[in-house]
Amino acid sequence: MVHLRYFSRPCTTLIILGLGCLLPASHAYTDRCRCTTQDSCWPAIAEWNSFNSSVHGKLIATTPLASPCHDPHYDAGACEHLREQWNLPALHDDDPSSIMAAAVANKTCNPFTARDTSCALGNMVSYAVNASSSADFASAIKFASKNNIRLVIRNTGHDYLGKSTGAHALSIWTHHLKDITFLDYTANSHYHGPAFKLLAGVQVVEAYAAADAHGMVIVGGDCPTVGVAGGYLQGGGHSPLSSLFRGMGADQVLEWEVVDGTGRLLKASRTKNPQLYWALSGGGGGSYGVVYSVTVKAHRGIPVTGVNLNFTSSNISADAFYQAIEEYHGTIPALTAAGGYPIGAITADSFSLTPLVLPNRTVHDAEALLEPLRNKLDELHISHKFEALHFPSFFSFYETMIAHNSFTHVQNAQYGGWFVPLDVIQHKNRDLTSAVRKIVEDGVGFVGVGLNVSTSNVWNAIHPGWREASMYVFLSSPWPETARLSDMAALAERMTNEWVPALSSLSPKAGAYMNEADPQQPDWKEAFYGPNYNRLLAVKRMYDPNEVFYAWTAVGSDRWAEDANGALCRVHAK
Repeated sequence: MVHLRYFSRPCTTLIILGLGCLLPASHAYTDRCRCTTQDSCWPAIAEWNSFNSSVHGKLIATTPLASPCHDPHYDAGACEHLREQWNLPALHDDDPSSIMAAAVANKTCNPFTARDTSCALGNMVSYAVNASSSADFASAIKFASKNNIRLVIRNTGHDYLGKSTGAHALSIWTHHLKDITFLDYTANSHYHGPAFKLLAGVQVVEAYAAADAHGMVIVGGDCPTVGVAGGYLQGGGHSPLSSLFRGMGADQVLEWEVVDGTGRLLKASRTKNPQLYWALSGGGGGSYGVVYSVTVKAHRGIPVTGVNLNFTSSNISADAFYQAIEEYHGTIPALTAAGGYPIGAITADSFSLTPLVLPNRTVHDAEALLEPLRNKLDELHISHKFEALHFPSFFSFYETMIAHNSFTHVQNAQYGGWFVPLDVIQHKNRDLTSAVRKIVEDGVGFVGVGLNVSTSNVWNAIHPGWREASMYVFLSSPWPETARLSDMAALAERMTNEWVPALSSLSPKAGAYMNEADPQQPDWKEAFYGPNYNRLLAVKRMYDPNEVFYAWTAVGSDRWAEDANGALCRVHAK
Protein backbone atom coordinates (compact mmCIF):
# COMPACT_ATOMS: atom_id res chain seq x y z
CA MET A 1 0.00 0.00 0.00
CA VAL A 2 1.03 3.60 -0.56
CA HIS A 3 -0.08 6.63 1.39
CA LEU A 4 -1.07 9.98 -0.07
CA ARG A 5 0.34 13.18 1.42
CA TYR A 6 -0.28 16.88 0.81
CA PHE A 7 2.14 19.78 0.85
CA SER A 8 2.70 23.20 -0.61
CA ARG A 9 5.79 25.08 -1.66
CA PRO A 10 6.10 28.86 -1.24
CA CYS A 11 7.14 31.00 -4.18
CA THR A 12 10.34 32.13 -2.49
CA THR A 13 11.82 28.64 -2.74
CA LEU A 14 11.70 28.87 -6.51
CA ILE A 15 13.57 32.11 -6.88
CA ILE A 16 16.93 30.64 -5.85
CA LEU A 17 16.80 28.29 -8.77
CA GLY A 18 15.93 31.03 -11.17
CA LEU A 19 12.74 29.14 -11.91
CA GLY A 20 10.71 32.21 -11.07
CA CYS A 21 7.07 32.45 -10.15
CA LEU A 22 5.73 33.10 -13.59
CA LEU A 23 2.14 32.12 -12.90
CA PRO A 24 -0.37 32.90 -10.15
CA ALA A 25 -1.38 30.15 -7.76
CA SER A 26 -4.77 29.64 -9.32
CA HIS A 27 -5.91 26.34 -10.74
CA ALA A 28 -8.69 27.71 -12.89
CA TYR A 29 -6.47 26.58 -15.76
CA THR A 30 -6.06 22.94 -14.62
CA ASP A 31 -6.64 21.79 -18.19
CA ARG A 32 -3.21 23.15 -19.06
CA CYS A 33 -1.45 22.28 -15.78
CA ARG A 34 -0.19 18.98 -14.48
CA CYS A 35 -2.27 17.73 -11.56
CA THR A 36 -0.91 18.33 -8.09
CA THR A 37 -1.54 16.75 -4.71
CA GLN A 38 -3.88 19.68 -3.98
CA ASP A 39 -6.12 19.08 -7.00
CA SER A 40 -9.23 16.95 -7.35
CA CYS A 41 -7.69 15.41 -10.48
CA TRP A 42 -4.85 13.87 -8.44
CA PRO A 43 -5.29 10.07 -8.48
CA ALA A 44 -7.15 8.55 -5.54
CA ILE A 45 -5.26 6.18 -3.25
CA ALA A 46 -6.99 3.23 -4.91
CA GLU A 47 -5.51 4.28 -8.26
CA TRP A 48 -2.03 4.56 -6.77
CA ASN A 49 -2.41 1.13 -5.21
CA SER A 50 -3.50 -0.30 -8.55
CA PHE A 51 -0.49 1.28 -10.23
CA ASN A 52 1.74 -0.11 -7.48
CA SER A 53 0.45 -3.60 -8.26
CA SER A 54 1.16 -3.11 -11.96
CA VAL A 55 4.83 -2.40 -11.18
CA HIS A 56 4.99 -5.33 -8.75
CA GLY A 57 5.12 -3.30 -5.55
CA LYS A 58 7.94 -0.98 -6.61
CA LEU A 59 6.10 2.31 -6.01
CA ILE A 60 7.50 4.40 -3.15
CA ALA A 61 5.65 7.21 -1.37
CA THR A 62 8.61 9.46 -0.64
CA THR A 63 9.45 11.20 2.63
CA PRO A 64 12.00 13.98 3.20
CA LEU A 65 15.41 12.45 3.90
CA ALA A 66 16.01 14.84 6.80
CA SER A 67 12.66 14.18 8.53
CA PRO A 68 14.36 12.46 11.55
CA CYS A 69 15.76 15.91 12.41
CA HIS A 70 12.30 17.45 12.77
CA ASP A 71 9.09 16.96 14.68
CA PRO A 72 7.01 14.82 14.73
CA HIS A 73 9.57 12.26 13.48
CA TYR A 74 12.55 13.52 15.47
CA ASP A 75 15.19 10.89 16.26
CA ALA A 76 18.37 12.29 17.82
CA GLY A 77 20.62 9.40 16.77
CA ALA A 78 19.34 9.24 13.22
CA CYS A 79 19.56 13.02 12.90
CA GLU A 80 23.17 13.11 14.04
CA HIS A 81 24.03 10.40 11.50
CA LEU A 82 22.38 12.43 8.74
CA ARG A 83 24.32 15.56 9.69
CA GLU A 84 27.60 13.63 9.64
CA GLN A 85 26.86 12.06 6.25
CA TRP A 86 24.99 14.93 4.56
CA ASN A 87 27.89 16.00 2.35
CA LEU A 88 28.60 12.46 1.14
CA PRO A 89 26.89 11.55 -2.14
CA ALA A 90 25.98 7.99 -1.16
CA LEU A 91 23.40 9.25 1.33
CA HIS A 92 21.49 11.01 -1.43
CA ASP A 93 22.19 8.39 -4.12
CA ASP A 94 20.33 5.75 -2.14
CA ASP A 95 17.30 7.90 -1.38
CA PRO A 96 14.47 7.98 -3.96
CA SER A 97 13.92 11.73 -3.77
CA SER A 98 16.80 13.64 -2.14
CA ILE A 99 18.83 16.02 -4.31
CA MET A 100 22.44 16.92 -3.56
CA ALA A 101 22.39 20.60 -4.53
CA ALA A 102 21.15 22.99 -1.85
CA ALA A 103 19.98 25.44 -4.51
CA VAL A 104 17.60 22.76 -5.78
CA ALA A 105 16.49 21.37 -2.43
CA ASN A 106 15.79 24.93 -1.24
CA LYS A 107 16.01 23.83 2.41
CA THR A 108 12.48 22.45 2.37
CA CYS A 109 13.73 19.89 4.89
CA ASN A 110 17.24 20.55 6.13
CA PRO A 111 18.93 18.49 8.89
CA PHE A 112 20.79 21.57 10.13
CA THR A 113 17.75 23.72 10.89
CA ALA A 114 15.92 23.73 14.22
CA ARG A 115 13.92 20.67 15.26
CA ASP A 116 10.63 22.58 15.16
CA THR A 117 11.29 23.95 11.66
CA SER A 118 8.81 22.86 9.02
CA CYS A 119 9.83 19.74 7.11
CA ALA A 120 8.04 19.12 3.80
CA LEU A 121 8.76 17.49 0.46
CA GLY A 122 8.67 20.88 -1.23
CA ASN A 123 10.58 20.55 -4.48
CA MET A 124 11.04 16.79 -4.10
CA VAL A 125 8.93 14.21 -5.94
CA SER A 126 5.82 12.72 -4.31
CA TYR A 127 6.25 9.17 -5.62
CA ALA A 128 9.03 7.14 -7.18
CA VAL A 129 9.05 3.85 -9.08
CA ASN A 130 12.11 1.82 -8.08
CA ALA A 131 12.46 0.58 -11.64
CA SER A 132 13.99 -2.79 -12.45
CA SER A 133 13.00 -3.11 -16.10
CA SER A 134 12.14 -1.11 -19.18
CA ALA A 135 8.57 -2.31 -18.66
CA ASP A 136 8.53 -0.33 -15.40
CA PHE A 137 9.58 2.75 -17.37
CA ALA A 138 6.71 2.26 -19.81
CA SER A 139 4.18 1.70 -17.01
CA ALA A 140 5.22 4.92 -15.26
CA ILE A 141 5.10 6.92 -18.49
CA LYS A 142 1.62 5.65 -19.30
CA PHE A 143 0.32 6.24 -15.76
CA ALA A 144 1.69 9.79 -15.70
CA SER A 145 0.25 10.51 -19.14
CA LYS A 146 -3.17 9.09 -18.33
CA ASN A 147 -3.43 11.02 -15.06
CA ASN A 148 -1.76 14.24 -16.25
CA ILE A 149 1.02 14.02 -13.65
CA ARG A 150 4.47 15.55 -13.88
CA LEU A 151 7.10 12.90 -14.64
CA VAL A 152 10.74 13.04 -13.52
CA ILE A 153 13.74 10.85 -14.42
CA ARG A 154 16.27 10.26 -11.64
CA ASN A 155 19.25 8.07 -10.80
CA THR A 156 21.50 9.60 -8.13
CA GLY A 157 20.31 13.17 -7.58
CA HIS A 158 23.76 14.43 -8.66
CA ASP A 159 22.10 17.39 -10.31
CA TYR A 160 23.04 21.05 -10.06
CA LEU A 161 20.17 22.45 -12.14
CA GLY A 162 17.14 20.64 -10.68
CA LYS A 163 16.37 18.50 -13.72
CA SER A 164 15.82 15.31 -11.74
CA THR A 165 13.28 16.59 -9.27
CA GLY A 166 9.97 18.42 -9.18
CA ALA A 167 7.05 19.11 -6.86
CA HIS A 168 3.95 16.92 -7.22
CA ALA A 169 5.83 14.53 -9.53
CA LEU A 170 6.17 10.82 -10.15
CA SER A 171 9.79 9.78 -10.61
CA ILE A 172 11.27 6.91 -12.59
CA TRP A 173 14.14 5.97 -10.26
CA THR A 174 16.76 4.06 -12.25
CA HIS A 175 19.36 3.73 -9.50
CA HIS A 176 19.24 -0.04 -9.00
CA LEU A 177 19.68 -1.00 -12.66
CA LYS A 178 23.33 -2.02 -12.26
CA ASP A 179 24.11 -4.68 -14.89
CA ILE A 180 27.36 -4.24 -16.83
CA THR A 181 28.21 -6.44 -19.85
CA PHE A 182 31.56 -6.58 -21.68
CA LEU A 183 31.06 -7.43 -25.34
CA ASP A 184 32.50 -7.43 -28.82
CA TYR A 185 30.37 -4.86 -30.61
CA THR A 186 29.55 -5.59 -34.26
CA ALA A 187 26.06 -4.13 -34.57
CA ASN A 188 26.89 -1.50 -37.19
CA SER A 189 29.58 -0.60 -39.69
CA HIS A 190 30.76 2.49 -37.83
CA TYR A 191 32.58 0.54 -35.09
CA HIS A 192 33.64 -3.04 -34.49
CA GLY A 193 35.46 -3.73 -31.25
CA PRO A 194 35.31 -3.96 -27.45
CA ALA A 195 32.44 -2.23 -25.68
CA PHE A 196 30.48 -2.16 -22.44
CA LYS A 197 26.71 -2.18 -22.13
CA LEU A 198 25.71 -0.30 -18.99
CA LEU A 199 22.21 -0.22 -17.53
CA ALA A 200 20.79 3.11 -16.43
CA GLY A 201 21.77 2.94 -12.75
CA VAL A 202 25.49 2.30 -13.24
CA GLN A 203 27.71 4.95 -11.68
CA VAL A 204 31.12 6.11 -12.85
CA VAL A 205 33.23 4.23 -10.31
CA GLU A 206 31.30 1.02 -11.02
CA ALA A 207 31.91 1.39 -14.75
CA TYR A 208 35.61 2.14 -14.23
CA ALA A 209 36.03 -0.89 -11.97
CA ALA A 210 34.31 -3.18 -14.48
CA ALA A 211 36.47 -1.88 -17.31
CA ASP A 212 39.64 -2.31 -15.23
CA ALA A 213 38.70 -5.92 -14.45
CA HIS A 214 38.84 -6.59 -18.21
CA GLY A 215 42.06 -4.64 -18.74
CA MET A 216 40.15 -1.80 -20.38
CA VAL A 217 39.18 1.84 -19.82
CA ILE A 218 36.11 3.84 -20.77
CA VAL A 219 35.58 7.58 -21.04
CA GLY A 220 33.63 8.52 -17.90
CA GLY A 221 33.29 11.38 -15.46
CA ASP A 222 35.33 12.79 -12.60
CA CYS A 223 32.96 12.15 -9.70
CA PRO A 224 32.60 8.46 -8.77
CA THR A 225 28.90 8.61 -7.96
CA VAL A 226 27.67 10.24 -11.18
CA GLY A 227 25.32 8.06 -13.23
CA VAL A 228 26.89 7.29 -16.60
CA ALA A 229 23.83 6.80 -18.83
CA GLY A 230 21.81 9.76 -17.58
CA GLY A 231 22.62 13.44 -17.62
CA TYR A 232 26.37 12.77 -17.82
CA LEU A 233 26.45 11.18 -21.28
CA GLN A 234 23.26 12.86 -22.47
CA GLY A 235 24.76 16.24 -21.57
CA GLY A 236 28.05 15.49 -23.34
CA GLY A 237 30.24 14.44 -20.43
CA HIS A 238 33.84 15.63 -19.95
CA SER A 239 36.34 13.05 -18.67
CA PRO A 240 39.87 12.60 -17.32
CA LEU A 241 40.48 10.72 -20.58
CA SER A 242 38.89 13.32 -22.88
CA SER A 243 42.14 14.80 -24.18
CA LEU A 244 43.74 11.40 -24.76
CA PHE A 245 40.87 10.29 -26.99
CA ARG A 246 40.11 13.83 -28.25
CA GLY A 247 36.47 13.44 -27.34
CA MET A 248 33.66 13.66 -24.80
CA GLY A 249 31.81 10.83 -23.13
CA ALA A 250 28.98 11.12 -25.65
CA ASP A 251 31.49 10.68 -28.49
CA GLN A 252 31.98 7.12 -27.25
CA VAL A 253 28.32 6.08 -27.40
CA LEU A 254 27.48 3.28 -29.82
CA GLU A 255 23.88 2.56 -28.96
CA TRP A 256 21.07 3.50 -26.63
CA GLU A 257 18.04 1.55 -25.41
CA VAL A 258 15.36 4.07 -24.54
CA VAL A 259 11.66 4.20 -23.72
CA ASP A 260 10.16 7.18 -25.50
CA GLY A 261 7.24 9.41 -24.55
CA THR A 262 4.69 6.97 -25.95
CA GLY A 263 6.05 4.03 -23.94
CA ARG A 264 7.90 2.31 -26.81
CA LEU A 265 11.23 0.58 -26.13
CA LEU A 266 13.57 1.60 -28.96
CA LYS A 267 17.17 1.08 -29.94
CA ALA A 268 18.98 4.17 -31.16
CA SER A 269 22.28 4.12 -33.01
CA ARG A 270 23.74 5.74 -36.10
CA THR A 271 21.76 3.20 -38.17
CA LYS A 272 18.60 2.69 -36.05
CA ASN A 273 16.51 5.71 -35.08
CA PRO A 274 19.53 7.86 -35.94
CA GLN A 275 17.89 11.18 -35.05
CA LEU A 276 17.12 9.92 -31.55
CA TYR A 277 20.70 8.64 -31.21
CA TRP A 278 22.00 12.04 -32.31
CA ALA A 279 19.84 13.91 -29.79
CA LEU A 280 20.55 11.63 -26.82
CA SER A 281 24.30 11.90 -27.47
CA GLY A 282 24.88 15.35 -26.04
CA GLY A 283 21.50 17.00 -26.55
CA GLY A 284 20.53 16.97 -22.88
CA GLY A 285 18.76 14.60 -20.50
CA GLY A 286 15.11 14.52 -19.57
CA SER A 287 13.80 15.46 -23.02
CA TYR A 288 13.38 12.59 -25.46
CA GLY A 289 12.95 9.41 -23.44
CA VAL A 290 14.12 7.38 -20.45
CA VAL A 291 17.39 5.60 -21.16
CA TYR A 292 17.40 1.95 -20.11
CA SER A 293 20.93 1.14 -21.30
CA VAL A 294 23.86 2.61 -23.16
CA THR A 295 26.65 0.82 -25.02
CA VAL A 296 30.00 2.63 -25.14
CA LYS A 297 33.38 2.01 -26.70
CA ALA A 298 36.08 0.42 -24.54
CA HIS A 299 39.81 1.07 -24.94
CA ARG A 300 42.84 -0.95 -23.90
CA GLY A 301 44.07 -0.11 -20.40
CA ILE A 302 46.85 2.45 -19.95
CA PRO A 303 49.25 3.67 -17.26
CA VAL A 304 48.66 7.17 -15.89
CA THR A 305 50.78 9.80 -14.19
CA GLY A 306 49.00 12.12 -11.79
CA VAL A 307 50.30 15.49 -10.64
CA ASN A 308 49.41 17.75 -7.73
CA LEU A 309 50.84 21.27 -7.72
CA ASN A 310 49.75 24.04 -5.39
CA PHE A 311 50.79 27.40 -4.04
CA THR A 312 49.30 30.26 -2.03
CA SER A 313 49.48 34.05 -2.07
CA SER A 314 51.31 34.13 1.27
CA ASN A 315 54.34 36.45 1.32
CA ILE A 316 53.87 37.59 -2.28
CA SER A 317 52.03 40.47 -3.91
CA ALA A 318 48.61 40.03 -5.44
CA ASP A 319 50.09 40.98 -8.82
CA ALA A 320 52.67 38.20 -8.57
CA PHE A 321 49.98 35.69 -7.64
CA TYR A 322 47.89 36.55 -10.70
CA GLN A 323 50.97 36.53 -12.95
CA ALA A 324 51.39 32.92 -11.87
CA ILE A 325 47.75 32.20 -12.68
CA GLU A 326 48.22 33.73 -16.12
CA GLU A 327 51.30 31.58 -16.71
CA TYR A 328 49.40 28.46 -15.71
CA HIS A 329 46.56 29.15 -18.12
CA GLY A 330 49.13 29.68 -20.86
CA THR A 331 50.45 26.13 -20.31
CA ILE A 332 47.05 24.45 -20.73
CA PRO A 333 47.20 23.96 -24.53
CA ALA A 334 50.52 22.11 -24.20
CA LEU A 335 49.17 19.95 -21.39
CA THR A 336 46.05 18.95 -23.29
CA ALA A 337 47.98 18.41 -26.54
CA ALA A 338 49.93 15.80 -24.59
CA GLY A 339 46.66 14.09 -23.64
CA GLY A 340 46.47 15.81 -20.27
CA TYR A 341 43.43 16.85 -18.27
CA PRO A 342 44.34 19.57 -15.76
CA ILE A 343 41.85 20.57 -13.05
CA GLY A 344 42.92 23.94 -11.65
CA ALA A 345 41.11 25.36 -8.62
CA ILE A 346 41.64 29.04 -7.85
CA THR A 347 40.60 31.19 -4.91
CA ALA A 348 41.74 34.68 -3.94
CA ASP A 349 44.64 33.22 -1.97
CA SER A 350 45.42 29.79 -3.42
CA PHE A 351 45.95 27.71 -6.54
CA SER A 352 45.69 23.93 -6.71
CA LEU A 353 46.28 21.70 -9.69
CA THR A 354 44.29 18.87 -8.25
CA PRO A 355 45.14 16.85 -10.19
CA LEU A 356 46.68 16.97 -13.61
CA VAL A 357 45.83 13.68 -15.34
CA LEU A 358 48.49 12.50 -17.82
CA PRO A 359 47.44 9.21 -19.45
CA ASN A 360 50.22 7.21 -21.08
CA ARG A 361 52.83 9.61 -19.72
CA THR A 362 55.72 9.20 -17.29
CA VAL A 363 56.81 11.25 -14.31
CA HIS A 364 59.64 12.59 -16.49
CA ASP A 365 57.04 13.74 -19.04
CA ALA A 366 55.08 15.49 -16.29
CA GLU A 367 58.18 17.29 -15.05
CA ALA A 368 59.05 18.45 -18.55
CA LEU A 369 55.52 19.67 -19.31
CA LEU A 370 55.33 21.70 -16.10
CA GLU A 371 58.90 23.01 -16.16
CA PRO A 372 57.95 26.38 -17.75
CA LEU A 373 55.30 26.99 -15.08
CA ARG A 374 57.61 25.99 -12.24
CA ASN A 375 60.38 28.20 -13.61
CA LYS A 376 57.95 31.13 -13.65
CA LEU A 377 56.96 30.41 -10.05
CA ASP A 378 60.63 30.48 -9.05
CA GLU A 379 61.10 33.74 -10.94
CA LEU A 380 58.17 35.23 -9.03
CA HIS A 381 59.58 33.88 -5.72
CA ILE A 382 56.50 31.72 -5.21
CA SER A 383 57.17 28.56 -3.26
CA HIS A 384 55.07 25.62 -4.36
CA LYS A 385 54.44 21.97 -3.66
CA PHE A 386 54.84 19.53 -6.52
CA GLU A 387 54.11 15.82 -6.57
CA ALA A 388 54.05 13.48 -9.57
CA LEU A 389 53.03 9.84 -9.15
CA HIS A 390 52.96 7.07 -11.73
CA PHE A 391 50.28 4.37 -11.70
CA PRO A 392 50.12 1.11 -13.67
CA SER A 393 46.47 1.62 -14.58
CA PHE A 394 43.90 4.36 -14.94
CA PHE A 395 41.73 2.84 -12.21
CA SER A 396 44.55 2.70 -9.65
CA PHE A 397 45.26 6.37 -10.42
CA TYR A 398 41.58 7.28 -10.21
CA GLU A 399 41.05 5.53 -6.86
CA THR A 400 44.07 7.32 -5.38
CA MET A 401 43.93 10.83 -6.81
CA ILE A 402 40.34 11.60 -7.84
CA ALA A 403 37.73 9.32 -6.28
CA HIS A 404 38.30 10.57 -2.73
CA ASN A 405 39.05 14.17 -3.60
CA SER A 406 36.88 16.66 -1.70
CA PHE A 407 35.41 18.04 -4.95
CA THR A 408 33.60 14.72 -5.42
CA HIS A 409 31.55 15.39 -2.27
CA VAL A 410 28.18 17.14 -2.18
CA GLN A 411 28.85 20.82 -2.84
CA ASN A 412 26.58 23.39 -1.20
CA ALA A 413 26.95 26.24 -3.64
CA GLN A 414 25.38 28.12 -6.50
CA TYR A 415 26.92 27.58 -9.88
CA GLY A 416 27.80 29.15 -13.17
CA GLY A 417 30.14 28.34 -16.01
CA TRP A 418 31.47 29.10 -19.50
CA PHE A 419 33.75 27.67 -22.17
CA VAL A 420 37.12 29.34 -22.64
CA PRO A 421 38.19 28.81 -26.28
CA LEU A 422 41.79 28.22 -27.28
CA ASP A 423 41.74 31.62 -28.98
CA VAL A 424 41.17 33.33 -25.61
CA ILE A 425 44.13 31.51 -24.02
CA GLN A 426 46.36 32.41 -26.96
CA HIS A 427 45.30 36.02 -27.54
CA LYS A 428 43.35 37.26 -24.50
CA ASN A 429 45.10 35.57 -21.60
CA ARG A 430 45.63 38.85 -19.74
CA ASP A 431 41.92 39.64 -20.06
CA LEU A 432 41.17 36.15 -18.74
CA THR A 433 43.41 36.84 -15.75
CA SER A 434 41.52 40.08 -15.05
CA ALA A 435 38.24 38.16 -15.13
CA VAL A 436 39.63 35.50 -12.77
CA ARG A 437 40.79 38.20 -10.36
CA LYS A 438 37.42 39.92 -10.35
CA ILE A 439 35.60 36.64 -9.74
CA VAL A 440 37.76 35.13 -6.99
CA GLU A 441 38.22 38.41 -5.12
CA ASP A 442 34.44 38.52 -4.83
CA GLY A 443 34.68 35.21 -2.93
CA VAL A 444 33.67 32.93 -5.81
CA GLY A 445 35.47 29.65 -6.46
CA PHE A 446 36.96 29.20 -9.95
CA VAL A 447 37.65 25.70 -11.28
CA GLY A 448 39.08 25.41 -14.77
CA VAL A 449 39.07 22.01 -16.46
CA GLY A 450 41.52 21.91 -19.35
CA LEU A 451 40.79 19.55 -22.24
CA ASN A 452 41.13 19.04 -25.97
CA VAL A 453 38.08 17.37 -27.55
CA SER A 454 38.66 18.69 -31.04
CA THR A 455 37.87 15.46 -32.86
CA SER A 456 36.07 16.04 -36.13
CA ASN A 457 34.74 12.50 -36.49
CA VAL A 458 31.47 13.06 -34.66
CA TRP A 459 27.81 12.67 -35.33
CA ASN A 460 25.99 13.89 -32.26
CA ALA A 461 24.43 16.91 -30.56
CA ILE A 462 27.36 17.93 -28.36
CA HIS A 463 27.62 21.73 -28.21
CA PRO A 464 30.18 22.80 -30.85
CA GLY A 465 31.73 25.09 -28.24
CA TRP A 466 33.37 22.05 -26.68
CA ARG A 467 35.40 21.47 -29.86
CA GLU A 468 37.00 24.91 -29.67
CA ALA A 469 37.39 25.03 -25.88
CA SER A 470 40.77 24.86 -24.20
CA MET A 471 39.14 25.03 -20.78
CA TYR A 472 35.74 24.75 -19.23
CA VAL A 473 35.23 26.98 -16.19
CA PHE A 474 32.94 26.07 -13.31
CA LEU A 475 32.12 28.85 -10.83
CA SER A 476 30.67 28.37 -7.35
CA SER A 477 29.55 30.80 -4.69
CA PRO A 478 29.15 29.37 -1.17
CA TRP A 479 25.84 28.32 0.33
CA PRO A 480 26.32 27.93 4.11
CA GLU A 481 23.98 25.56 5.90
CA THR A 482 22.56 28.46 7.93
CA ALA A 483 22.21 30.87 5.00
CA ARG A 484 19.04 32.90 4.52
CA LEU A 485 17.23 32.34 1.23
CA SER A 486 17.14 36.09 0.57
CA ASP A 487 20.94 36.26 0.78
CA MET A 488 21.28 33.31 -1.56
CA ALA A 489 18.87 34.91 -4.01
CA ALA A 490 21.12 37.98 -4.10
CA LEU A 491 24.18 35.81 -4.80
CA ALA A 492 22.28 33.99 -7.53
CA GLU A 493 21.62 37.32 -9.22
CA ARG A 494 25.30 38.21 -9.02
CA MET A 495 26.26 34.88 -10.56
CA THR A 496 23.94 35.61 -13.49
CA ASN A 497 24.67 39.30 -13.91
CA GLU A 498 28.32 39.71 -12.83
CA TRP A 499 30.46 36.60 -12.52
CA VAL A 500 29.41 34.52 -15.53
CA PRO A 501 29.40 37.64 -17.77
CA ALA A 502 32.96 38.38 -16.64
CA LEU A 503 33.89 35.18 -18.48
CA SER A 504 31.35 35.16 -21.28
CA SER A 505 32.35 38.67 -22.36
CA LEU A 506 35.68 37.19 -23.50
CA SER A 507 33.89 34.94 -25.99
CA PRO A 508 30.13 35.62 -26.01
CA LYS A 509 29.20 32.79 -28.38
CA ALA A 510 31.36 30.09 -26.76
CA GLY A 511 28.59 28.55 -24.63
CA ALA A 512 28.40 26.60 -21.38
CA TYR A 513 28.22 23.01 -20.18
CA MET A 514 24.54 22.38 -19.52
CA ASN A 515 25.26 20.09 -16.53
CA GLU A 516 27.44 22.56 -14.65
CA ALA A 517 26.02 25.98 -15.34
CA ASP A 518 23.93 28.83 -14.00
CA PRO A 519 20.29 27.69 -13.72
CA GLN A 520 19.32 31.29 -14.48
CA GLN A 521 21.42 31.52 -17.67
CA PRO A 522 19.39 34.09 -19.65
CA ASP A 523 20.22 32.79 -23.13
CA TRP A 524 20.19 29.13 -22.12
CA LYS A 525 19.05 27.77 -25.49
CA GLU A 526 22.09 29.20 -27.26
CA ALA A 527 24.46 28.80 -24.30
CA PHE A 528 23.65 25.13 -23.61
CA TYR A 529 22.72 23.83 -27.07
CA GLY A 530 24.24 26.24 -29.60
CA PRO A 531 23.04 25.81 -33.19
CA ASN A 532 21.54 22.39 -32.41
CA TYR A 533 18.47 23.60 -30.50
CA ASN A 534 15.86 23.70 -33.28
CA ARG A 535 16.87 20.29 -34.59
CA LEU A 536 16.71 18.89 -31.05
CA LEU A 537 13.23 20.35 -30.60
CA ALA A 538 12.12 18.57 -33.77
CA VAL A 539 13.46 15.27 -32.39
CA LYS A 540 11.62 15.84 -29.12
CA ARG A 541 8.35 16.38 -30.96
CA MET A 542 8.95 13.15 -32.86
CA TYR A 543 9.62 10.95 -29.82
CA ASP A 544 7.69 12.80 -27.10
CA PRO A 545 4.66 14.15 -29.00
CA ASN A 546 2.57 14.58 -25.84
CA GLU A 547 5.31 16.40 -23.92
CA VAL A 548 5.49 13.85 -21.12
CA PHE A 549 9.09 14.79 -20.33
CA TYR A 550 10.01 18.11 -18.78
CA ALA A 551 13.20 19.27 -17.09
CA TRP A 552 14.45 22.75 -16.26
CA THR A 553 16.40 24.16 -19.26
CA ALA A 554 15.82 20.94 -21.22
CA VAL A 555 14.78 21.15 -24.85
CA GLY A 556 11.16 22.33 -25.04
CA SER A 557 11.05 23.39 -21.38
CA ASP A 558 10.22 27.00 -22.24
CA ARG A 559 6.70 25.83 -23.09
CA TRP A 560 6.10 25.18 -19.37
CA ALA A 561 6.44 27.10 -16.10
CA GLU A 562 5.80 26.47 -12.42
CA ASP A 563 3.21 28.39 -10.45
CA ALA A 564 3.50 29.48 -6.81
CA ASN A 565 2.43 26.06 -5.53
CA GLY A 566 4.83 24.18 -7.76
CA ALA A 567 2.26 23.13 -10.37
CA LEU A 568 3.76 22.69 -13.83
CA CYS A 569 1.64 24.58 -16.36
CA ARG A 570 1.76 25.10 -20.09
CA VAL A 571 2.54 28.67 -21.09
CA HIS A 572 2.65 28.19 -24.87
CA ALA A 573 0.16 26.42 -27.10
CA LYS A 574 1.24 23.10 -28.58
